Amino acid sequence: MAQKEVASKISKMSFEEALGELEEIVRRIESGEVDLDSAIQAYERGAALKKHCDTKLREAEEKVSKIKLDANGTVSERPIGTENDPSL
Repeated sequence: MAQKEVASKISKMSFEEALGELEEIVRRIESGEVDLDSAIQAYERGAALKKHCDTKLREAEEKVSKIKLDANGTVSERPIGTENDPSL
C-alpha cells in the first residue's frame, strides 16, 4: 500500500481507533508474534499512528484551553490571543 494512502487512512481514524491499533501493534511486537520484516512494517505504522494520536491530543488540548468558565458557571470560548489577559 502506498505511503500516502496509508497516511490518508490513518488521518481519518478517531483517536480511540488509532490508539487501539497502536496498542495491538505494541502487543504483537512485544510478544514476538511477528518476524523481523513484519515487525519493521508494524513499527513504521505504529510511528504513523503515534503521530496521529499526538496531533489529535494537541487539537483537543487547544480546544480545552480556549474554554472559559465565568463566575456564574457559564461556559464560553475565549477568543484566540487572549490567554494571558486575566480580565477575560
